[in-house]
Amino acid sequence: MIARIPTQQISVGGVLIGGDAPISVQSMTYSKTRDVDATVEQIKRLHFAGCDIVRVAVPEMEDALALKAIKEQISLPLVADIHFNYRLALEAAKVVDCIRINPGNIGEKNRVKDIVAACQERSIPIRIGVNAGSLEKEFDRRYGQSAEGMVASAEYNIKFLEDLGFTDIKISLKASDVERTVAAYRLLRPKNSYPFHLGVTEAGTKFHATVKSAIGLGTLLLEGIGDTMRVSITGELEEEIAVGRAILKDSGASKEGLNIISCPTCGRIEADLVSAVKDIETRTKHITAPLNVSVMGCVVNAIGEAAHADVAIAYGKGSGLVMVKGDIVAKLDEKELVDRFVSEVEKMANKES
Repeated sequence: MIARIPTQQISVGGVLIGGDAPISVQSMTYSKTRDVDATVEQIKRLHFAGCDIVRVAVPEMEDALALKAIKEQISLPLVADIHFNYRLALEAAKVVDCIRINPGNIGEKNRVKDIVAACQERSIPIRIGVNAGSLEKEFDRRYGQSAEGMVASAEYNIKFLEDLGFTDIKISLKASDVERTVAAYRLLRPKNSYPFHLGVTEAGTKFHATVKSAIGLGTLLLEGIGDTMRVSITGELEEEIAVGRAILKDSGASKEGLNIISCPTCGRIEADLVSAVKDIETRTKHITAPLNVSVMGCVVNAIGEAAHADVAIAYGKGSGLVMVKGDIVAKLDEKELVDRFVSEVEKMANKES
């Protein structure tokens, strides 16, 4: 596991963030929050997809007033996303598990004082959510929409909350490109011990968002930075969770689930490897045991990779081997290999659990 930089631990609706807690994966609904049924339905979808914390937009008082009914029907911790109107935060703080404010548009500091008081009353944290595209005017004038400007805004707002005696804080520093995002988190990390929420904002459709988030969030995770995260995708909710979990696993920040090693397509492959891997992914997606499994399509790499995998298929021409911890347990016709492979994976996963 990657050695994470130590941070202060907070709790969002019972989900621990920071300290030695696992890195949590978040998402956000796209329904109008005032539409209670639609919002609850989306939150339940996220729950079953493996989401840890959910955020909802609260642009109008009607949305804030709907939060109580939503909260009563869900099990995920609920975060209210507040911009411009501080009164919405005061109403939301009565029922939600965390308030996210954007310091670039929340308004005068006496309004922030009221938000802090409301959160202190219920012992719920505040996320200082700095966005490059909406910095306070003084920081925008001095730094432009730069990493330095984002960090200056975060530091100013952290100190403001600390001066009010409030330290139940998490921080995000988001830009729409990887370079500024990574630079901002790197600059701020040595300056405090608050937990960081990672994300590249406005990252685009699934393809582009996956690439940007894998580079940006993966880089930070490899450096031990990050306590919770969201992959922002213009698309379906479940995709954000799937990509987020994959980034955690493939960066080494999490050891949960199968690490599937498979050949790139080339002229040496002796089997329909694409179909086999897709079938295996579908049939093993429920497995959380941290296993390395290998599905190799020719003799060049098959035996070597299989020898180092927990469970492996080594395809040959029309047949192949199933191996467990480097030992051959079966030589079968090609059509039988996947079934036996999945059986061995499930058997090993059950032993691990």
